[in-house]
Amino acid sequence: TVNRDFLRKGARVGCVLPTPSLNATTTICLGTFKADLAIYLKLKMPEVCHTVSSPIVCCAFNSDRSKLALCPNNGEVHIYGKKGVAWNLLDVLKEHTEIVNGIDWAANSNKIVTCSADRNAYVWKRDGNKWKPTLVLLRMNRAATCVKWSPNENKFAVGCGAKLVSICYFEKENDWWVSKHIKKQINSTVLAIDWHPNNILIATGSCDFKCRVFSAYIKEIEGKPSPTSWGSKMNFGACMHEFSNSGGGWVHSVSFSFDGNKIAWVGHDSSISVVDSEKNCQMLTVKSRYLPFASCTWLSATSVVTVGHDCIPYLFKINASGNLVFQDVLDKKEKKESGNAFSALNKFRDLDRMGTTKTDRSSTSLKSVHQNAIKGVSIHRGSKKDCGSFCTFGMDGKIINWDVKTLEQSISGLKIA
Repeated sequence: TVNRDFLRKGARVGCVLPTPSLNATTTICLGTFKADLAIYLKLKMPEVCHTVSSPIVCCAFNSDRSKLALCPNNGEVHIYGKKGVAWNLLDVLKEHTEIVNGIDWAANSNKIVTCSADRNAYVWKRDGNKWKPTLVLLRMNRAATCVKWSPNENKFAVGCGAKLVSICYFEKENDWWVSKHIKKQINSTVLAIDWHPNNILIATGSCDFKCRVFSAYIKEIEGKPSPTSWGSKMNFGACMHEFSNSGGGWVHSVSFSFDGNKIAWVGHDSSISVVDSEKNCQMLTVKSRYLPFASCTWLSATSVVTVGHDCIPYLFKINASGNLVFQDVLDKKEKKESGNAFSALNKFRDLDRMGTTKTDRSSTSLKSVHQNAIKGVSIHRGSKKDCGSFCTFGMDGKIINWDVKTLEQSISGLKIA
């Protein structure tokens, strides 16, 4: 933050800047302090990690965040590597024939799994300087919509439009990935998946307005699971719990908390819901006045961030009374200051020369960092227990990194942890 002494110095060039350390807008000076001001602004604003010229459908980072895989709204997966502050294109994966709907990058094994509307999934393994694909036998007749590695990375789940979830694991004898299907009680397209930390349970969100918890226990590759607060009988495909999205909206995203005792999900009816398995699975729901949410994730034991068609991240929190409440907007829209004395003259000059004003020409630009709907959000640094920063990507082709501490300092009264 900028201290008061810095704000009082100099008088060469004045500008108005809101500062988190003061209650009112303070006039500060540039000139010899331009470098300090640039550092301040860099800390205050979210970091634009990368920008592409097309909408980003899905993306994933590797474990140390030095590489990035994304789908630029087609059947390709682009692999980027970070060199300094720039991201350079390293490889293009072209095995899919339709748009890629899901990407996940395993942190430990360094494998990438992708799924597509072509009803196929591939596991990509680094082989020298190239990525080698291994076919996955999904056995589905509709588009694959989402994919997620399990915490132990010995299996992954694929949701699809065929009203089922494929739990895939590797078969060494045949050198391919095979699948088992979870079909019970799912009545529509599966849009979202998340794994419980125990590597056994899986949460799903679907277009039948339901969030469900299933057992994905596969006896061929893992030992008998221990009982959890969600239940003890965990045969493969068993539905442990089913929750209705009360307003009747498609469930676009689901997220287990760091300990697996709570689930958060967001719906197309602009609602967010949280269930705590240790409190008789009582459901807490907030119906917001914003545009529909598309994704969510936990930032701490009590805080959930949501993103969607409003192009802005929103923070919700479970307060001391145990209620789910809206906390704050994490991308504050700053009002532009009025122009100088010649602004009226410039306005009429623009009208005379181009038939429009500068304000009219820039009216399509949003005041938020993202300029189009945000498709997804994920932890960038830290964990769901103590998030250091989170990442958002959207239809504007931007990938934005939001630092939690910086957000807390720049927004008065905000406490995320």
